[in-house]
Amino acid sequence: MRGLKDKVAIIPGGATKIGVAVVDAFKSYGVKVVVADIDAENGETLKGDGVHFIRADLRSDADIDALVKGTVDTYGRIDFLVNVAATYLDNGAESTRTEWLEALDVNLVGSVMLMQAAREQLAQNKGAIVNFGSISARVAQTGRWLYPVSKAAILQLTRNQAMDLAPDGIRVNAVSPGWTWSNIMDNLTGGDRAKTDKVGADYHLFDRVGDPEEVANAIMFLCSDEAGFITGTDIRVDGGYTTMGPEGKTPAIPRLID
Repeated sequence: MRGLKDKVAIIPGGATKIGVAVVDAFKSYGVKVVVADIDAENGETLKGDGVHFIRADLRSDADIDALVKGTVDTYGRIDFLVNVAATYLDNGAESTRTEWLEALDVNLVGSVMLMQAAREQLAQNKGAIVNFGSISARVAQTGRWLYPVSKAAILQLTRNQAMDLAPDGIRVNAVSPGWTWSNIMDNLTGGDRAKTDKVGADYHLFDRVGDPEEVANAIMFLCSDEAGFITGTDIRVDGGYTTMGPEGKTPAIPRLID
């Protein structure tokens, strides 16, 4: 894809499974990457070969400022922000005020503060931002309030950012993954990908969950010159999750006949 080589990307949440896939995809196109994560242990392992790690907590403005400065000091520019970082903290209807504020701070507000800190660089380089929405932004999910609400807000944020950053030449889009082999899936199943695919098959048109690399490929497109006239939109990398309605994949009419 055109327009990626020798550019510089910041990836908050880059030490996660999806984050690592994004890092690897950028590297394959000659993009230098700064991974920003609170997981210093895994983040440090990614360093080298055009990848730098800076421990950063998006809840901290000081960390965000240091991240932007550190990126410019290391690579001289900023072209892309890919906001992978998220918290799955969620107690549904029982979530406390503190939990609500925590979820919104990490999933939403932190990325806005990073955009503000990096805006001058992004404008100078006619850069791009990719936010992470989710299938959770569009449907109700039992027992989950914080994550879906914050992801829905991200999709509106993407539209607002696209509108107001367009005069700077900055494009802003989102990706909304379906069930994807990610840290949360790995942790919940004890690393059982086959089980994850079996459960996920009920909710997608394909009989599996997504691979992190498939999400990363969509991000590469959105950052590339091929997407030069695309802004304010959302690519659903969801295996048909949001296409399939409540009837599912099993034909309903035969049930009326039997």
